[in-house]
Parts: sequence; structure tokens; C-alpha cells
Amino acid sequence: MSFSLDTPSAQTLKAEARDLRQQRATLGETLSHGAALEQVARAHGYRDWNTARAALPDRVVAPWQVGMRVKGLYLDQPFAGMLIGVQLLGNMQSYTVTIQFDTPVNVTPTFMFAALRHRVVSTVDIHGISSATRGNGNPQMVLRRA
Repeated sequence: MSFSLDTPSAQTLKAEARDLRQQRATLGETLSHGAALEQVARAHGYRDWNTARAALPDRVVAPWQVGMRVKGLYLDQPFAGMLIGVQLLGNMQSYTVTIQFDTPVNVTPTFMFAALRHRVVSTVDIHGISSATRGNGNPQMVLRRA
């Protein structure tokens, strides 16, 4: 089964049901959560909540998205840049990210000579930490939102 980008997720409909309950509460009306779910499901064209729930995807927000500004450490060197590529891996817990650095990062351990990187590809978990480590035990990549 495929879904378009405008297909709401089950979480979206649940949020709509919570909003509906709050709106009714401000008007002094009592509406159970189940009744709110049923109304929202019908408003989206489903027969009832169970039908909607079975048909809708369990979509979660990806922590890393193309175009996102990021900062962090790459090989223990600080950087700032932009994500220009993101791929969710099969385990659904890791991402391959491509980062374009704002200013090149020197990836050599000593400053006797410089090996500057403008762009790197790394695999990070949902928290932005790579499982690959350096010789000193630090992760190769630590990624955060800018």
C-alpha cells in the first residue's frame, strides 16, 4: 500500500481529536476521547475510528531532514553546515546523512598539514551519534540541530 505526502497519519488524527475535545470543553460541552476520534475519522471520510486506524500509516517525524541546519563534531572538530542528503536505513533506527560544511573541516589529527573536507557522509542514530568511533573512543560524528 502506498500513501501520498498529504495522507494524514494516525497521530495527526489523534491530535485533531484532542483539539476537538478542547474546543468543545471551552464551549462547556463534554466529549469523550472515543467520540472525538469517531467524529474526526468520519470527517476524513472513514466509516469509523477503527477503519481509519487500520488504513492510516504510522508515520513518525524524522529527526533529520534535508535542508536542516546542523552543527556538531566531526572527527572531534567543530562544524556547522546543512544536511543535503538523508536516507533512513533498514533498521529504522539509523540514518545516512550527507553534510555540506559552511567552512571546510580539517580532518587530520595534527596540524602539520591540512586535509580539508567540504562535505561528508556519515551514519548516525536518531540522536545524531555515529556508532563508528575514533581511536580515542569518541564517536566519529556528533550531530545536533543548529
